[in-house]
Amino acid sequence: MPQTPAQPDIADLSALIEAHLHLEGPLLPILHALQAAHGHIPETALPLIASALNITRAELHGVISFYHDFRTAPAGRHVLKICRAEACQSMGATGIAEATLKKLGLDWHGTTANGAVTVEPVYCLGLCACAPAAMLDDRVVGRVDAAKLDTLLAEAGA
Repeated sequence: MPQTPAQPDIADLSALIEAHLHLEGPLLPILHALQAAHGHIPETALPLIASALNITRAELHGVISFYHDFRTAPAGRHVLKICRAEACQSMGATGIAEATLKKLGLDWHGTTANGAVTVEPVYCLGLCACAPAAMLDDRVVGRVDAAKLDTLLAEAGA
């Protein structure tokens, strides 16, 4: 089972937030910087961000949950995104996704027990003409079927 990473130092988080406060609309740059530095947005950073920007935790949660690329927990070594948009659904993505999650014993945003793969929904990869689509890390794959997903998962070590 993957080890839980140590919580980031409050001083480091505060410095990273402070470095972006001069920007117009600093919330998204702060969130991107935190995720780039830590692989996710640490829970301990949330009250610091809310205080620095004078926003509520609810407002902050709304922004983080709206953008599918932000995560509040570390991801696996690889991230498999399966398209959930209409074009992909019409070509069987829903069944493929459900079978994949069942095979791995995961829910959306879950990570395999060995820490290799996190499976996330995404609402368009721009590959509608080649639906259904998936993306493993930065590689987009079209015309995905169960066999292609099995190959991707094997490559990722799931």
